[in-house]
Amino acid sequence: MSDLPARRARRPLTLLLAALLCAPPFYLDVFWLRVGLFAMAAAIGAVGLGLLAGTAGQLSLGHSFFLAIGAYGYTWLAGEEPGAGLPTAVALVASVLLAGLAGGLFSPVAGRVRGVYLGVATLALVFLGHHILVSAEPVTGGFNGLSVPPLSVGSFAFGASESELVVLCVPFGAEERLWYLSLALFAFTWFTARGLLRSRAGRALKALRDSETAAAVMGIPVARYRAGAFVMSSMYAGLAGALLALAFRRVVPDYFGPALSVDYLAMIVVGGLGSVAGATAGAVLVTALPLLMTRYADRLPLVATPGSADGGLGPTEASRYLYGAAIVLILLFAPDGLSGLPRRLRARVRSRHRPAAGPTSTATAVRTKEPTP
Repeated sequence: MSDLPARRARRPLTLLLAALLCAPPFYLDVFWLRVGLFAMAAAIGAVGLGLLAGTAGQLSLGHSFFLAIGAYGYTWLAGEEPGAGLPTAVALVASVLLAGLAGGLFSPVAGRVRGVYLGVATLALVFLGHHILVSAEPVTGGFNGLSVPPLSVGSFAFGASESELVVLCVPFGAEERLWYLSLALFAFTWFTARGLLRSRAGRALKALRDSETAAAVMGIPVARYRAGAFVMSSMYAGLAGALLALAFRRVVPDYFGPALSVDYLAMIVVGGLGSVAGATAGAVLVTALPLLMTRYADRLPLVATPGSADGGLGPTEASRYLYGAAIVLILLFAPDGLSGLPRRLRARVRSRHRPAAGPTSTATAVRTKEPTP
């Protein structure tokens, strides 16, 4: 009840932010729209991993495996040759459910193993998935991967521009249409994740993170909640993978390797564990940084343009060094990540404006310490 006035005060700010996020297709070129598409897809996956690692306290290094299931699941289910030929909207929903099913099959392990042991077990999923993607060539296309069918809902195509669509004198191609689809799915992810964190299940997961013994004493079924968190995280990853496939328009096995799982861990650590806003901020930073460094590599010191042989750092490697250093700094000086910075700044400002204790109160404090004669 005490949080209700604060929510009402934030409502105009939320509406303003939503209006600003709807504006980029009218003003930005394709490069910036693609950066936004990748960032929103990554934010959906990072929110899922944040629920698992930051709220339930489970370490997962296999997030890229579930991203691959979402991406390849949508591509195969919506494809014709090879593929099941389902309507693309149905294939999108089915790919999310498929990732959740894979998480459910692994959930008995996730419910009983924790910490670094669960991290190693999930890392094995990444290598297993990569082997399957490469070797099952009739289904996955092998090393060359598959072309991704564009998404259509009814007669409206999100990824194709057979029919010219012009809105307010701006031609809407694939990136403009996918922007609004990604924005809607990201908003769905945001509100469902925040609702979950505020629900009874969210409080139970936080209790699990703090102390399994105390949670078990309170009557929380530990294994069931941990398995449920793993399934939920897998479904978010599946949705993120399907969106990434739609944005890339092609899926290849090498993209879904261990480095992608590490990137997602970096997102939630940089942003702040257990925070939806923090996971989103970390996803935007980790996703946008290599793309921006690639675009402006010729203007940056020590960074080589892609394909050059001058011995400099590639944009991807340089960006990984940068957010690796950011992780170290955040762990040392701001353990709650980017999401905790506004709270820290507010606390510092309040402490500076707090009136100092007067001499009267000091004298009173001294008098109370005097021994009674």
